[in-house]
Amino acid sequence: MSQEQDEVRGYRKPFWNTQPDYIFEPYASTVQRGPTQAPIRMPSTLSEVSGPRFSRDILGSAEDDLTAGNGGSPQGERIIVSGRVLDENGRPVRNTLVEVWQANAAGRYQHARDVHDAPLDPHFSGEGRVFTDEHGRYRFKTIKPGAYPWRNHYNAWRPAHIHFSLFGEAFAQRLVTQMYFPGDPLLEIDPIYRATADEHARRRLVSTLDWENCASEYALAYRFDIVLRGRLETPWEQ
Repeated sequence: MSQEQDEVRGYRKPFWNTQPDYIFEPYASTVQRGPTQAPIRMPSTLSEVSGPRFSRDILGSAEDDLTAGNGGSPQGERIIVSGRVLDENGRPVRNTLVEVWQANAAGRYQHARDVHDAPLDPHFSGEGRVFTDEHGRYRFKTIKPGAYPWRNHYNAWRPAHIHFSLFGEAFAQRLVTQMYFPGDPLLEIDPIYRATADEHARRRLVSTLDWENCASEYALAYRFDIVLRGRLETPWEQ
């Protein structure tokens, strides 16, 4: 790979293959939207290396519980998703906003553009927000999302996943990614998951069963730790 190709992808060796390429042909829409020239380098200003700072006042009640606040109990398997947010040196990222959104148990988003022939759940909005604590920990209660078709190729189905958005301690740490579930047979044929070339980096997108945090007779738990920047950075979503 040439230096110019590295720059177009936005990476520098030896870590370029730990993040997905801007253009990955099996992921069809990237061919049209991915850049074909190297990005213009611009020096960082104070706004890129500091902030944003969000107040906990922006959170409503129980935004960390996607199973509550919608007039009833949603359909599907209840799960608990938790983990830590760390920087490139393994230090906790404290008091940072973590946002999630996902499909319901039938594999449908509560969004006007989702016309998948699957039922909507009036008791599930599919979105939540929480701040990390002083140890960088976060926790959500939700419903395990279903798979859904997405027309990328013949008989294409997305694996069950949850979208994450994190702001970190500065705009330069902003990360949008997806969390997958262990043992999902759709992973190996999903172009978005496989867009990350490095196998070890790709596995960082898959959560692990978190036996210690399961709620007895109520919900299974999954752990998903997220690293912002550096060699072990969680692969980000294009």
